[in-house]
This record gives sequence, structure tokens and C-alpha cells, in this order.
Amino acid sequence: MADTLYHALVLNLHQPHSNLEHLLQHNEWEVREILFAMDRIPRSMADYQDVGRVHLAMSGALLETLTDSEFQSRAYGIVDCGALLWNLRNTQAIDMLGTAYYHPVMPLIPPADWQAQVERWRGFARRLFFNSDFQGFWPPEMGFCMEMIPLLRRLGYRYVLVDSEHVQPIGPMRWEELRYRPHIVRFGGEEIIAVVRDRDLSNAQESGMEFDWFNREVRERTKGCDFPPLVTTCSDGQNGGWFRNVTPGSNFWDAFYKPLLEKARTHQDAIQPTFIDDYLERFGAQGEIIVGPGAWNTGWHHGSDFVQWTGTQAQKDALTRVDEVSQAVHGALSNAANIGSHNPELLTLLEEARWRVLRAETSCNFFWGDAWVMRCHSDLDQACECLERANACFN
Repeated sequence: MADTLYHALVLNLHQPHSNLEHLLQHNEWEVREILFAMDRIPRSMADYQDVGRVHLAMSGALLETLTDSEFQSRAYGIVDCGALLWNLRNTQAIDMLGTAYYHPVMPLIPPADWQAQVERWRGFARRLFFNSDFQGFWPPEMGFCMEMIPLLRRLGYRYVLVDSEHVQPIGPMRWEELRYRPHIVRFGGEEIIAVVRDRDLSNAQESGMEFDWFNREVRERTKGCDFPPLVTTCSDGQNGGWFRNVTPGSNFWDAFYKPLLEKARTHQDAIQPTFIDDYLERFGAQGEIIVGPGAWNTGWHHGSDFVQWTGTQAQKDALTRVDEVSQAVHGALSNAANIGSHNPELLTLLEEARWRVLRAETSCNFFWGDAWVMRCHSDLDQACECLERANACFN
């Protein structure tokens, strides 16, 4: 068995556009729980700068809300959002992962929109987290397909997180090697490192676990490793009672992570938290794998075939319309470029139409069955209205 066990903690933070503002008006206690859960992250790490390591993926839609001056003012009596964002710049204990701005399930949206989603996030996040280099990429909902690799590499990402249920080795590879070692994944002449999320342990992280159980389980799972294993757990960091519980000693940080950090600090053979970048610098990636298209598990859905977001006819129809309106927007943008238009009204309308389509692609619009699909159509309706007005500028 390897001497040292390494643990990479990954937390996803996302709120759809205007959701926190709506909750603040209609359900203030839920907003308090959500904001407290986020604020608890840097506070919990404050006394553990030497050993604490957490990766955060924050959607652009959430960052947009947290940086909005009006929301900051309304929420000030709950959490100082400006101070929260400042504290999240602590690169000693917190590593920011790149993601897509409006949190879409990327394999389900038009590939023509992938770059805009990813670049829009990078542009926004670079201004907020100017001391981060965003080496890792978090696919929203862990929705990944290998066709994304060339774009991620072109934009400078070193590794991508993938779910253990969708990985297959190329060549002989033991179970623990497949799950607890980073690998190379290739597509279209490009390659990227895939870091594999342990689904079982991540489920426990999300629902609630004690350190002693986690310690025993990790050691049992990695006992056959003849290499330093990297155990990666990924879950939402602001949903569910385990993360939202405000009672001291009764949430993820107090009941699980701080005991883990105490052991890491005082026992040489304890599980050691690590940044994925640091692990890769020391040990690299070994072997090649294939990653099948899929997402992480959500409640009673497995993640295969993206059924959570495509299971009803209304969801399918909305995704079809997303594709149609996206094509129309890209066609209009191409026409404007071809004629060398500098008409400010035209360019403003086309940009308005484009980001409306991007926002329509938000995973939450499809996640809740048919309940939120109308939000997708609302943004698409406004995108179409902008296109109609833009077409008049062409004439």
C-alpha cells in the first residue's frame, strides 16, 4: 500500500440567474442558509492554511449575483458578499476551477456555444480572482464528452474532472488504478488530463459522513495501490442540510473536514488534502482512458444519457429550440462580420441575442422536469425579438 493517501475536495457552487434575489424577497431563511454555507468555506479554512485545500467551481450566474451592488446591499445584514469574494481569493487554501458561465450541461447545448460559455466565465472570473490561474475545468453537472477536449486545451486548461461511472481504460488497468490515478484522455489530436471523481465517496460527502468512516473506507479502497492514490470527492457545496446546517458541529466543515485537517496536521500517515495541480506536479498522470458522455448522479437519476435534463418531451422540445435559435444567432453574427458592419445598434442587438441564448441553456431550466422549461423559452423569446430588430438593421 502507498505510504501517503491524497484527498482532493471539490465543491460546486451555483445559483441560476435572479434566484437568490427572488428567494431574498420570498424565502429569506433559505437565502440565509445558502449564503452562510458559502461564507462558511473561507471561514472554516482560516485556521488551517497549512493543510486545508479545497477546489471551488462557481458559476458565472452566481458570481454575477454576488458582485451586484444592489444584491450586496440587500444581503449585507446576512453576509458581506464583497468580503466573501475577497476571502475566496485565498489561493493558499482555495483553488478556483474554471467552468461555463451559465452552468449548462455542455454536451446537450450546441457546440457552437461552448466557447462563448467558457470564455465568458474566464473573462468575468479573471477580474474577480486575479491571482488564480484556473488550471482545472469543472463541467457543470459533470456533463462531459470527449469532443470538449480541443476547446479546453485551446483555452489553457490542464485537467478536467470526470465521473467514475463513465471512464473506461485503454489497456489493462486495475479498478483502484482507474479511479485513484489521473489519466490522459484524447480527442481530435488534443489531450487533457482527466481526474476521476469517486462517485460513492462523493455521495457520502453530499449526504453526511464522519471522518472515521471516511478514513476506513478510503484505506480499504486504496489498499491495493502501489502508487500514491488521489481520492477525489465532488459534490454541491451549498445544497442539502449537511452543508447548510448552521448548528456548530453539525455540518460538513465542523463534523467532517476539520477533524480530517486536524489529523492531517498531526499525523504523518493521515490522509493529506492536496490541490490537484500539486499532485500532478509531483506524480503526473499515468495511462490513457476513454470517458463516455454522461453527467454526475442527481437524486434518483444515474447521469447516463442525461435523462435528468432530457426525460420529458417539453425538455426535448426546449433543447431543440435552443439549437434552432442558436443557429439563427450565429448566422446573424456571421452576416454582420461578413459585411464588416460597425452599426452599434446592430452589434448590441446581436450580443443581446447571444447572451440570452447562453442563459437559456442553464441546466436548471431543464433539471426540474417541466417546471422551469418556460424560463428557457422566455430567454429564447427575447433572443428572437432581438434578432428581428437586428434584421431590420441589415436592410
